[in-house]
Amino acid sequence: MLKHAQPITMSVNSPRPLVGSLGHFSIFLWALVMVLIPTYTKGIILALFTLGVLILLYPAAVKRLARPRWLVIFGVLFLVNLFFGVSDQAPDLTILGLSFSSLNILNSIQMTLRAAVILLAADGLSSSVNIVEVAGLLERSGLRGLGFSIGVATNLLPDLRQSGMNAWHSLRMRGGFRAQWWRGLQLLVVTVFSNALRHAEQIVLAAEVRAFRPELSRKSPLRIGTLDGWLAAGLTILAVVLTLG
Repeated sequence: MLKHAQPITMSVNSPRPLVGSLGHFSIFLWALVMVLIPTYTKGIILALFTLGVLILLYPAAVKRLARPRWLVIFGVLFLVNLFFGVSDQAPDLTILGLSFSSLNILNSIQMTLRAAVILLAADGLSSSVNIVEVAGLLERSGLRGLGFSIGVATNLLPDLRQSGMNAWHSLRMRGGFRAQWWRGLQLLVVTVFSNALRHAEQIVLAAEVRAFRPELSRKSPLRIGTLDGWLAAGLTILAVVLTLG
């Protein structure tokens, strides 16, 4: 015999965490400011400082980004900026018989550190804050409908990944990557995108059937930590002092 599901509510007597949704969101915004505003030498120092803080705050996210595929992406990003970066400075350094511009080297280091900090901050935020709470923050900020869009995109990720894996194995077992591997890749991309659009359309149709309207969406409850206010104020002051000082 089936029982009626009880609604999930936040307990009033549950202890407040030290850092809540607002605190983690403040850390994310602080990390973006620290790596996107400064340039070159000062930017590298601030990016290293920000990276160290994020490593202490989100050790699990560091383990995920330390996987070989992410290290390869960071290496490719560094080499692309090193060899194809736009710089007016003439080559003034010679390494292993190759001439480089010191400005290009600094720019490559900074861009790689920026990517690492942004990915680490985003991973730490997504692993510490529920996507429903992120949508609630956006709704409370006046961005009506953006929370629903983020929810749709998040719900699509597992389906998109599974669809991609199924299409990959299906094409591989049929020999689609042997003789005409480029054609096989094209079919794979078309299959993944068509499945993603089909799932998104189903979600939108379901919302329309339920008469969903962004301006009437309910605001999700947020976890407010005891240190959120102090953390947001301290990070704001630190960002102003370090970036403008």
